[in-house]
Amino acid sequence: MTRDIAVVAFAQTDVLRTTDELSEVEMLMPVLHSVLDRTGLKTADIGFTCSGSSDYLAGRAFSFTLALDGVGAWPPISESHVETDGAWALYEAWTKLLAGDADTALVYSYGKSSPGSLRDVLTRQLDPYYVAPLWPDSVALAALQAQALIDAGATDESALATIGARSRQDATANSHAQLRGSVPQGDYVVRPLRTGDCPPIGDGAAAVILAAGERARELCERPAWIRGIDHRIEAHALGVRDLTESPSTRLAAEKAGAFERPVDTAELHAPFSAQEVVLRTALKLGDDVRVNPSGGALAANPMMAAGLIRIGEAAARIHRGESDRALAHATSGPCLQQNLVAVLEGEPR
Repeated sequence: MTRDIAVVAFAQTDVLRTTDELSEVEMLMPVLHSVLDRTGLKTADIGFTCSGSSDYLAGRAFSFTLALDGVGAWPPISESHVETDGAWALYEAWTKLLAGDADTALVYSYGKSSPGSLRDVLTRQLDPYYVAPLWPDSVALAALQAQALIDAGATDESALATIGARSRQDATANSHAQLRGSVPQGDYVVRPLRTGDCPPIGDGAAAVILAAGERARELCERPAWIRGIDHRIEAHALGVRDLTESPSTRLAAEKAGAFERPVDTAELHAPFSAQEVVLRTALKLGDDVRVNPSGGALAANPMMAAGLIRIGEAAARIHRGESDRALAHATSGPCLQQNLVAVLEGEPR
């Protein structure tokens, strides 16, 4: 790494169950204005823009081009897009700054899950020949993972309920979270997962600004420096994986330098309670690490933005002086198929 790159600003919407009255652009605009206002930058000051979203949620091809109306694409800008969570858009922007092609970058992502059946839409991520025709939805696959963990003695339903309750209670301090405070564990959705073990369906957006070197210090009092970032993927076929482990998360963390020194905070993108069990083991997180102080994905899980929010939440804690070294994780696909890990640090106070 030849340049120091940091997250200097983060903004997000309130995550809502439905936003029927808003288009994607209308949902995104306040977030873009907010993140720029935090740095004093204008759109013309941004060297590179990258977004993350999914046409499958919108139900139309190249839907992300409409969101550029919210950014302002004239005069022409340097822009790119990834068809996945915004955490991977941040990775692309990081490489752009690392190469010296820009000094600042705007990264944003958004998703509206409310218009359709999210559980059905997510089946399109599966192997198109052997698995997708069976229509196993995202909750059923997560339940298989949870049951595998229970059978292996790694957890039980009571422990999973504790994770869900802790997440929603921590979200009490997060005004953007969809579910906050005491939330009943509820009935089984797919055994052994109950309502409280599953993420809420909601609409939302998030944005961050990256800056390099001294530019970062000019824009933020305490930048969240990205000391390492890496992403890896598991085998596509679920049948050849051990669902109780996540070797791709462990490898990404190793390459990102997460095991070089302890972290004090971890924002984990674990949409289902059982996945936190897998990630804690893969990332070697002890009880001394504060996990998901924002409430995590069990409190708010806007598709295509929840992973970027994990990075943003970790960075914001560094900005506020509440963390010195934080780990952020994002995932995509069934049963933690793709995993990204970033390590962020604040300068000594």
